[in-house]
Amino acid sequence: MSDCLFCRIARGEIPCNKVYEDDEVLAFHDINPVAPVHFMIIPKLHLASLAEADASHAALLGRMMVLAPKLASGQGLDKGFRTVINTGRGGGQEIFHLHVHVIGGGNIPPMVRRN
Repeated sequence: MSDCLFCRIARGEIPCNKVYEDDEVLAFHDINPVAPVHFMIIPKLHLASLAEADASHAALLGRMMVLAPKLASGQGLDKGFRTVINTGRGGGQEIFHLHVHVIGGGNIPPMVRRN
């Protein structure tokens, strides 16, 4: 998609603070971090959300998940980190290009409050 923000970042049209890049994926720091370390892993292939993924995307999705702990460790997150994939408007997705948030460092609150 030519006008997709993350596609434009993946093509190098918009600069980013890059963590990692290869032929299939790009990882870069979030411009509005919610923790001391907050980066995203995106496929270079435009895929609007996880809900649109199918069996043909299995290797790419697996690659992204295997890459997450390696990149997290490289960012100093040796004690743990959180991965988040917001899917669809109801799931809090704001940019409609699949992305995995990797978040850590400091005091990360629970995802869901329990009463």
